[in-house]
Amino acid sequence: MNCLNDLRKFSGTLKASEKMPVVFVGHGSPMNAIEENTYTKGWHSLGYELPKPAAILCISAHWETKGTYVTAMEQPKTIHDFGGFPRELFAVQYAAPGSPELAEETKKLVEKTDILFDHDHWGLDHGCWSVVKNMYPDADIPIIQMSIDHFKSPQWHYDLAKELATLRKKGVLILGSGNMVHNLRLVNWNDMFAKYDWTESINAQFKRLISDRNHAPLINYQSLGKEAQLAIPTPEHYLPMLYILGLQEQKDEISFFNDDSWGPISMTSFKISG
Repeated sequence: MNCLNDLRKFSGTLKASEKMPVVFVGHGSPMNAIEENTYTKGWHSLGYELPKPAAILCISAHWETKGTYVTAMEQPKTIHDFGGFPRELFAVQYAAPGSPELAEETKKLVEKTDILFDHDHWGLDHGCWSVVKNMYPDADIPIIQMSIDHFKSPQWHYDLAKELATLRKKGVLILGSGNMVHNLRLVNWNDMFAKYDWTESINAQFKRLISDRNHAPLINYQSLGKEAQLAIPTPEHYLPMLYILGLQEQKDEISFFNDDSWGPISMTSFKISG
């Protein structure tokens, strides 16, 4: 538990470090928490490749609120926010510590809105723990989650992310977890893994814009036409990506991984590092 001790002994002030990468992951099905597949192997590799963080701040598609909250408890619970899956998935517990200190640090940094503390309602939802469990199976890195204010615009979320940039230089891994293409309404449950031409097309367009650092069309995704509307029927899985793009700095480089899709879901993920 050395990471937690490091945070506590600085009484809410995180140590300076080399600038941490930031990461967006397509998290897909909760079953990825207990299966071994291409995506989980990508997350395993990511955990080995990254500098070990002092703490993690995760923006997950699965915590929507009015206002912006961060978890601020010592020991966040593992939330099984899904139904209809095998019993062994509900048995999974990811017992990583929380960090009230990082919650305080985040509140101090953000001027765009009043960050509110959640002490007992939330915890770690599957958008967070199903991924981080594969990256850091020892559960020894403190984690907090930041909620998505679903009353705010994509531009607002992108701008809010910029206020978190200082955390990158304090050993904090900022992780966005969602899917850049996510439309469960259009899944063909008789052939879940069929390839859809429109999914491939809009995913490729998103990647080109990301690679070109052309963020404006990604923020104003409604202007990208019918395929974008199919890809993003509701914004909660898309917005975590905008947080990570908002943290990109001038000299940062982007690398993609888990670059795949099934049906109307894109698992394409990327790391930004400098």
